[in-house]
Amino acid sequence: IKEKKRHMGDTKHFCPVSLKENFVLYPGLQEHAAKYKEKIYYFSTSEYRDKFLQNPEEYVAHNEPLQAPPLRVCVLGVHGAGKSTCARQIADKLGIFHIQFEEYLQELILPKTKKKVGPFFDEDNEDDNKIPEELEDFSQTTTKTETEKNKQEVKLTDGEEAIRANLMDNTELPPEVLDKIVPEWWKKEPFRSTGFILDGFPRTSDEAKYLSEQGLCPDVAVYIQVEEGDVLDRLFPPRLKKWKDRKRRKKEYKKKLKDLKAQKRV
Repeated sequence: IKEKKRHMGDTKHFCPVSLKENFVLYPGLQEHAAKYKEKIYYFSTSEYRDKFLQNPEEYVAHNEPLQAPPLRVCVLGVHGAGKSTCARQIADKLGIFHIQFEEYLQELILPKTKKKVGPFFDEDNEDDNKIPEELEDFSQTTTKTETEKNKQEVKLTDGEEAIRANLMDNTELPPEVLDKIVPEWWKKEPFRSTGFILDGFPRTSDEAKYLSEQGLCPDVAVYIQVEEGDVLDRLFPPRLKKWKDRKRRKKEYKKKLKDLKAQKRV
């Protein structure tokens, strides 16, 4: 049986209330549909449908078409899949922001930690190459004032501690921390009017659920799948270089320590 053609509203199958109030294209559901001026509108929730019916003219086009939000893309994949490389190229081509999620988290706590945290960065432990206090007087590179300054610990807030734990041990970020970070990319300028490509988020089903519950819908989600061998070829050379640099610094440190001890004996 041939069905009668449906005349969809200005926002097609997207919720007009979500577009007007949150500036997102949120797919509507048939069970939350309403008819206005012989056109059918779908809504994300029954509350939004009721809100539309109270004042439909506020959510429909008048003299010109409704403005669609800019492109918002999520790029996902395992570590070393090439997400950041692809995301940067796409962002440059489309003229939108590139947000590297883990790098953004690092920047939030960097003013207090003074260095990047995480398993990869912890390999460079400054304390391993620290000049002992009894030899500091013979070293021209380190002063006691600097040592005392380094000893002063900066206290992190609960939110910053949660971010640090996430970067160190991959523990899940609580919703109250995500509330201060993620929604602004959808709701605040300059991201709101320009668009973005979000690299490395969401990483878990709970984070994806968080986006859904907040009504923060990406227009496209891209998952990059790669072979283990490709990841190894990409990640191993820089890791090997870093290991060689660390060995070289260790050797230089031992030589310096030997020279300082000799000076002290003299």
